[in-house]
Amino acid sequence: MNSFSYLRVNSTREALNAVAADSGASFIAGGTNLIDLWKYDLSHPDLLIDLNQVDDLKALKSTGTGGVRLGALLSNADTAYHPVIESRYPLLSKAILAGASAQIRNMATNGGNLLQRTRCYYFYDANSPCNKRSPGSGCSALKGYNRIHAILGASEECIAVFPSDMCVGLAALGAVINIVGPNGDRRIPFADFHRLPGDRPDIDNTLKKGELITSIDLPAKGFEKNYSYLKLRDRHSYAFALVSVATGLELEGEIIKDARIALGGVSHKPWRVPEAEDLLRGKAVTPENFAQAADLILQGAKGYKYNQFKIELAKRAIVRNCMMALDPSTQRPGAQPSL
Repeated sequence: MNSFSYLRVNSTREALNAVAADSGASFIAGGTNLIDLWKYDLSHPDLLIDLNQVDDLKALKSTGTGGVRLGALLSNADTAYHPVIESRYPLLSKAILAGASAQIRNMATNGGNLLQRTRCYYFYDANSPCNKRSPGSGCSALKGYNRIHAILGASEECIAVFPSDMCVGLAALGAVINIVGPNGDRRIPFADFHRLPGDRPDIDNTLKKGELITSIDLPAKGFEKNYSYLKLRDRHSYAFALVSVATGLELEGEIIKDARIALGGVSHKPWRVPEAEDLLRGKAVTPENFAQAADLILQGAKGYKYNQFKIELAKRAIVRNCMMALDPSTQRPGAQPSL
């Protein structure tokens, strides 16, 4: 029996006061990951602070600098299908719609998506050593069945991957996360929010105790003309990525003026290598140039017994997705990019 208290709040200030008063408190919005963690005995909140009545966190509005602010409580579905996102940030819309199921997207929130935990088998298995679940116990995936695990940024303490699709799109766009907490407001560039495992894989991100995500800011540039999101997985429906790629290009004729490439399914956080994007600027849109960028992005990649294939898969996925971005209509089911 898991006994807990429940509190519905109406403002961020009320939420912050409540979480500060109870060290065992957890915020709940859509609950799509928290309830899973609870069922598997991985989370044990003694107070649930329900944020769903905080209307300020549900807005989608202009940032005043040409960008768009996504409320943390706005659902994934409402975000993906919002006409502003579909027209100005179709890369983000495609990334969101590649994840989970329609039912889950209807419940899952933008803030919760950023905070979801790994789907590593061993993390969810209480009988298996797991440094992310129990620091110092070991990493069962290192010598276990590691098909879905990391090839970049891992450590001997943990080779789990971050599961979000939405966050891969946000990483490519260069979003900023807005946070409120007991010590005031913070703005965190998306690249600095999620952590690599290092020797503390139990810490997923840089959110501090008692802080609350309020919104996500998208920049003015949305790469709405040339974009693509490619998700490669073991089954087409309701599966996490083996490798996913978000690509946004800004072109002048056949020359790349700007490029963004982010990977999912390969690391403890969405993986982006700005040096590879710099390499592409001023270059022609050719498979050969995209392959050079892919080699740079995968530099230092390390596979394990069951996931060595992901290194070559990721390189090919990057090239394919960059070519797809030249003509977003190639993302229709059954369509193929011309290589």
